[in-house]
Amino acid sequence: MIESKNPYTGESIEKFEELSKEQIDEVLDNAQQRYKLWRKTTMSERAEFMNNAAEELKANKEEYARDITLEMGKPISQSISEIEKCAWVCEYYAKHAEEHLADRLLDTDAQNSYVSYEPIGVVLAVMPWNYPFWQVFRFAAPALMAGNIGVLKHASNVMRSANNIQKVFERAGFPKYCFQNMTVGSDKIDDVIKDKRIKAVTLTGSKPAGSAVASTAGSEIKKSVLELGGSNALVVFDNADLESALDTCIQARFQNTGQSCIAGKRLLLQENIAEEFTKKYVEKVKELKSGDPMHKDTFIGTMARADLAEDLEKQIRASVDAGAKILIGGERDGAYMQPTVLDGVTKEMAIFKEETFGPAIGITRFKTAEEAIELVNSSDFGLGVSIFTEDLEFAKNIIPEFEDGAVFVNELVKSDPRLPFGGTKISGYGRELSLDGIQEFVNKKTVYIK
Repeated sequence: MIESKNPYTGESIEKFEELSKEQIDEVLDNAQQRYKLWRKTTMSERAEFMNNAAEELKANKEEYARDITLEMGKPISQSISEIEKCAWVCEYYAKHAEEHLADRLLDTDAQNSYVSYEPIGVVLAVMPWNYPFWQVFRFAAPALMAGNIGVLKHASNVMRSANNIQKVFERAGFPKYCFQNMTVGSDKIDDVIKDKRIKAVTLTGSKPAGSAVASTAGSEIKKSVLELGGSNALVVFDNADLESALDTCIQARFQNTGQSCIAGKRLLLQENIAEEFTKKYVEKVKELKSGDPMHKDTFIGTMARADLAEDLEKQIRASVDAGAKILIGGERDGAYMQPTVLDGVTKEMAIFKEETFGPAIGITRFKTAEEAIELVNSSDFGLGVSIFTEDLEFAKNIIPEFEDGAVFVNELVKSDPRLPFGGTKISGYGRELSLDGIQEFVNKKTVYIK
């Protein structure tokens, strides 16, 4: 039995019966049979369904957002924004999938040679709880538009949202079994990946989960895409617009109560502006409103589970024991963690070298651009980095020095349907979104006509 609980109240929301082995087999068989038909549909047919999905999301965003907030504690206004973003990605691929998958003509000695982009079949998505709709839709929209079929194994604490996602596609008129949620625990996933009807797998989650999925997929010679953890740096140089950088750095760390792989988790400040910036940053953190996630003016809600808050508390305490100083916050009450800022953080401390998944950030000072680059690259993670400077020529010159999958200048790292998204090092491999995302799960077929 899988149970969904409200992290703010501790109350049970709903219990879900896990699928049996026979029921899982039925899901996969239905998916495979649907694929044989779905792959033959036209782009215009798929686009119509996908635009319908966008309209369904927009029309019932409050309904879907409410369940997100109840299940994992995201402030309701942010849950609504998440649903709206899902509508955006559906509209994006409805409009652009055909051009993204158009035959690529090649100049050879043949009378005709090209690469075609064809669907591969049923793709398994293993998804996390922190953005329970968005993480799924950024996979599902391109996958379905490419002619594939989606099967979802969602995090156990957001199973109502998982069922709601299937409901979106059903309400949008997609043929039955184009997208199915499987109510199963993690212990069933290994066998699902090995099933011959599954052609590829995508996972967003932790390094251990990614390693396990990639290992199984690799043993079966199946394509995998991994979007794993991050420890993004926010690098503020002394020639930055400090007021603008302050607001962006607050949003980057504390949106979704800090529970985001692409959140800015390490605040690196050039020495001569560090004292001023730190003082103003702490003042802005004080202004963040904590409370009931169902209230629209709440910005900091509860974390998704009490054990996650406990893990963050341990990282904070370990860093304090190693010499860091708490400037604000640091206290936990069940699943709620106060917004926390630590100063005097070095790269050996837990809050610097580990992924911190919650509302806490450490401040580290640097003297030169070279030192800043070394601090950023010293992380085992490589999802993204934000740099703040008014000297754009300087920014362009140092961008190649960063080892991350994304560099954002004067902006927080964020996913956008128009831009490819993914990391390096232990942050994963492969890309989602844009042209690169839809081309991950296709057969790039070489055609040569003499």
